[in-house]
Amino acid sequence: MSFDWLDILTTILGLIYIWLEYRAHIALWIVGIIMPALDVYLYYSHGLYGDAGMAVYYTLAAFYGLFIWKFKKTKKMKKELPIISMPRRQYLPALIFFFAAWGAVYYVLIRWTDSTVPLLDSFTNALSFVGMWALARKYLEQWLFWIGVDAVCMFLYIQKGIPFKAGLYGLYVVIAVMGYFKWKKMTKKTKYELQGHS
Repeated sequence: MSFDWLDILTTILGLIYIWLEYRAHIALWIVGIIMPALDVYLYYSHGLYGDAGMAVYYTLAAFYGLFIWKFKKTKKMKKELPIISMPRRQYLPALIFFFAAWGAVYYVLIRWTDSTVPLLDSFTNALSFVGMWALARKYLEQWLFWIGVDAVCMFLYIQKGIPFKAGLYGLYVVIAVMGYFKWKKMTKKTKYELQGHS
């Protein structure tokens, strides 16, 4: 089996990215711009057209995330956006959007590409849309979305012969679980501060 240098490079960048995300460090967005830009070619060359399209989205979404984290301030505290639980009113719209996106991407893949994994490829795409939005808003639940995405991606990359990327996504699942509990503690701290006990 020959190893793709781009597979290795983007895997290294992915490790840096998840470490920064775990720490809730704004630099994650810089890596989040570079890594998916390289992934576009990597995925396309391996027939993962949905993922290639998602990589374009990730690149653009990273600019949005960087802007939100850098300039969005809370009304009460007048400081950077805190990590909070996803408001309940957002669940239904997010669910509807997920299924709509899943169906739309699936249709595109079966209609205009020769993808051999359209159902799973479109699933990870749709859930990634929701995950990136939740991450940009600093919602705790973004980790739960990524656990689903990462587990399926790991399976797909093993199938498609991208071993380093598959290993990276396996590690992502573990770190996402750890990240969820770390951010959960941070949401408790945020609630305490918002209640005026800082």
